[in-house]
Amino acid sequence: MKEIIAFIRRHQVPASKKALEDAGFNALTIQSVEGRGKQKGVGGWAAEVDPHLNPLLKLETSVPEAVMKWIPKRMLTLVVQDNEVAKAVDVLIKANQTGHIGDGKIFICPLEEVVRVRTGENGPRAVS
Repeated sequence: MKEIIAFIRRHQVPASKKALEDAGFNALTIQSVEGRGKQKGVGGWAAEVDPHLNPLLKLETSVPEAVMKWIPKRMLTLVVQDNEVAKAVDVLIKANQTGHIGDGKIFICPLEEVVRVRTGENGPRAVS
């Protein structure tokens, strides 16, 4: 089993959820997070890429310390069987890829064990 953690733009959540559901990945956790990549925060192009950033860009000033450096994103987490990883990653890429900086990142982590609290089932049965 693997845990897939994807950081995506906020406005891409509905498309990502639908694409994952259409592909058979119904179990999903979504969290609001903030972060930045190697560009160290928002540039002037950000409003074109993520229209939800328009109000935040108005907060920028000429003082470097006051410029917004953390970008609001969404973190999607799902657990899949080993043979489903490529499919899930492909679905996430297709739903989020624009070719612009900030499209996101996908991390694939090994999952040692899973236990379903309600039944006590563990391993692959706990996530199927």
